[in-house]
Amino acid sequence: MEIILTQDIERLGHKDDIVEVKNGYARNFLIPQKKAIAATELAKKVLAENKKQRAHKEAKLKDEALVIAAKIENKKVKIGAKTSSTGKIFGSVNTIMLAEAINKKGFEIDRKQISLPEDSIKEVGTYTAKIKLHKEVVIDLEFEVVAE
Repeated sequence: MEIILTQDIERLGHKDDIVEVKNGYARNFLIPQKKAIAATELAKKVLAENKKQRAHKEAKLKDEALVIAAKIENKKVKIGAKTSSTGKIFGSVNTIMLAEAINKKGFEIDRKQISLPEDSIKEVGTYTAKIKLHKEVVIDLEFEVVAE
């Protein structure tokens, strides 16, 4: 039986894939669990139209992300932290602090889009973080941790 997946299923396929499975698997598990729909001609036409619209929206989002990336790349961000006399930070610098510092510069970046090079930054210095603006647009941002 031919079906259209409505979500990713391990070892079977990804969302919106058209796959061939046994009748019992489709009728007794996938379709009742809302993990798939039957691949009728109408459903295939709807899927093709949805993919075309989604591709257009994705291209627009990617273009917006590229514009933001061009503006952010040249910026330097400083994060102030309380330190000891040896340069060690009391606590650590995390993605929340970095996101707040970037947002003060006028950009809308969520902390979940930021990945730091190490688990925690505990010393004063210059570091590089990766910011994922879109699944295809990832930029490196240098930031400096300074003593307050």
